[in-house]
Amino acid sequence: MFPITAERPADAAQLEQLLDLTFGSGRTAKTVYRLREGVAPIKALSFAVRDGSRLLGSIRYWPISIGEAASPAIMLGPVAVHPDFQGQGIGRALIRHSLYAATRQGHRLCMLVGDKAYYEPFGFVNAAERGLEMPGWVELERFQIMELVPGALEGVGGMIGKPKLARGRKKAA
Repeated sequence: MFPITAERPADAAQLEQLLDLTFGSGRTAKTVYRLREGVAPIKALSFAVRDGSRLLGSIRYWPISIGEAASPAIMLGPVAVHPDFQGQGIGRALIRHSLYAATRQGHRLCMLVGDKAYYEPFGFVNAAERGLEMPGWVELERFQIMELVPGALEGVGGMIGKPKLARGRKKAA
């Protein structure tokens, strides 16, 4: 297995190529990309797998908020693995590594839009059934949430949105 390391600024061009190769150039039309616009990924949760200088896999997380109370959460994605290396456990290793890091960093909730069968073993459950909504079209069976802290979803519901500060509101004193 290849080691998991922090994403580097020098990975940017290869990362875009990897994402296009993995998801296609139409990927940016999806609802999750609207939530990412104007918002920087969480640097401490951006990881890569390399073979020398070649980027084989990547995972990123983004800050989001949930509902009127703007409960903070994170959004997983994208996680991408070069097609020549898929099926070797790189994606699962990136997810396990990053969810562990997210928990250690104090994040409480993680949302994603992805394949139910792939993400369910990590602990993700249907988000719509838990009272969450997306601000655009998604396949509801792919809309998932995970409590990184037991009970973190209690009392949380509503529309997924950009993090409070990214929407231009002032930080509460």
